[in-house]
Amino acid sequence: MGRWTEDRVIAAAPDQASVAAARKLARPGPWSDTGSTEVLVWGKCQGSGKAPYQVSIDVVAPAYRCSCPSRKFPCKHALALLLLWARGEAAEAGAQASDYAAQWAGERTKRAAAQERRSAGSPDPAAQAKRLEDRLALMDSGMSDFALWLMDLARTGLAAARTQPYSWWDNTAARLVDAQLPGLAEQVREMGSEVHARVDWADHLLLRAGRWWAVTKAWSLRDELGPAELADLRATIGWAMASAEVEAAESLPGPWLVLGAHRSDDGRLQQQRTWLRGPEGEIVVVLDFAAQGQTLAVPQLAGAVLDVTVARYPGSAPRRALFTGPILPRGVEATLGEGGGIADALEAEAAAVARSPWRDRHPVLLGGVRVSPGNPGWLRDRAGEALPILGGSLTSLLALTGGHPVEIFGELEDGRVRPLSLVVDGEVVTA
Repeated sequence: MGRWTEDRVIAAAPDQASVAAARKLARPGPWSDTGSTEVLVWGKCQGSGKAPYQVSIDVVAPAYRCSCPSRKFPCKHALALLLLWARGEAAEAGAQASDYAAQWAGERTKRAAAQERRSAGSPDPAAQAKRLEDRLALMDSGMSDFALWLMDLARTGLAAARTQPYSWWDNTAARLVDAQLPGLAEQVREMGSEVHARVDWADHLLLRAGRWWAVTKAWSLRDELGPAELADLRATIGWAMASAEVEAAESLPGPWLVLGAHRSDDGRLQQQRTWLRGPEGEIVVVLDFAAQGQTLAVPQLAGAVLDVTVARYPGSAPRRALFTGPILPRGVEATLGEGGGIADALEAEAAAVARSPWRDRHPVLLGGVRVSPGNPGWLRDRAGEALPILGGSLTSLLALTGGHPVEIFGELEDGRVRPLSLVVDGEVVTA
């Protein structure tokens, strides 16, 4: 592959502002460890931070990768390196590719090969359409059956439902599984235990039953839903999306700040939720699952800054995401950001529920809150608003905070907050 001309570099820029910024950087001073092969160009550019930005470019594809937080492709660093390479002022040919450039190129090659294999083995479109038609018919029947069950539940009353044996709930869940609605099945199965374990079981069952009824109505109107609404509905009923489809979408570069993480185990399946905030403030959650006897992914440290690319599932914010490259720790932050009050958090939760009424939990960052003893314990802010604490060790929270106001990140769920991390004496710790 011959060297590009400067005109070709400029033609690849997303806008004129990027060209102007790249020209200022297109000088040897800020650059180090540059090199090129017939396919790759790479180098490190010293920015305002301690660590230089790592730039990798596939000049054949073309494709670009930079560790800076810019959302532009190519960013000003990639354009500046291409300008230097085009002029012959940097990125001499014949060098061995740097580790980060070689790794990036290898991952792209693997994804391309996987896509080619999928394309080569794609099923007959007619057969695929027939399978989808059959599945939708099965799901329609399952939803109709579930709607009748919900009407019976409302007619006989919540108190009667609490007297039912666990098998009553489990049989309903089994029918939902047969109808390929595993997400709803899991919720019904859990309710069989929660109606006996929770003090607020009546309110909880009423809320869930209302959501389930709304799901049956939304399913019948699915052709009228927008892409994000339909994606949220699919996630609720358990219609999974292949990871390969998510990875094929655009990946967002880091750095990503780990806000907190939580693990749960229901005896059959382990789940790990990792909440991240991107360079532009977007919050996403990475979900990992493992069956009993298997090992979950290594948890990320709260407060850690990760240099990694992330792909997002379709849906409303905060969206589910997955890591699409190697996770490279960049450092540790001493803060999680500027937290708000409880009233602001509840208002944000209400707005999120308006967009997606199926969501069970919402991320929340609270500033200046105190941990108060009680059963189950409370978080109180400066305005006097309070939220009950869900899970965790109240004794540990009291010991960590010492009664002082702190910054806490957690999950809002059913009017309660589950603390996941907090900032104590300039250090992010796990709650």
